Amino acid sequence: MAWRRKSRDKYAQMVQIIQAQPGIQAAHIAAQLGVSPSTVMRRLPGMEEAGYLLSEDDNGGLYLYSMDRK
Repeated sequence: MAWRRKSRDKYAQMVQIIQAQPGIQAAHIAAQLGVSPSTVMRRLPGMEEAGYLLSEDDNGGLYLYSMDRK
């Protein structure tokens, strides 16, 4: 479905930003993407459904959760 591909691309952009800047807050992600902070917040639950697991610290910083165990 086209909407899923579009969402996946949006999630991938957010993941790239979080990987490059661990602990970044949603407002800063929004500024880099040119969207509102509420848009980023609305996307976060969908990212989990798409297979991207995130953790958030006490200050709202976001981190990509890695399940790599070797």
